[in-house]
Amino acid sequence: MEPQARILKVLQQVTQKDIQPGADESLFLSGLLDSFTLTDFVSALEQEFGVTVPDSDLLARKFDTINKVDAYLATKV
Repeated sequence: MEPQARILKVLQQVTQKDIQPGADESLFLSGLLDSFTLTDFVSALEQEFGVTVPDSDLLARKFDTINKVDAYLATKV
């Protein structure tokens, strides 16, 4: 499974919604994520991808779109 599909799967699990946001659609402006669900999303990404995200990286701008999450994770793997 490609990374973006895995990210989408994690997003669907965290939000408990069967959603298909565009790769560049804002997850925050669309209401899928907020400051509370961001931490759940990042924790689930850490488990799925076997990475550690430092607290200093818990910024909405780094996790705002599927493409941004994919690019961020590419620097961690």
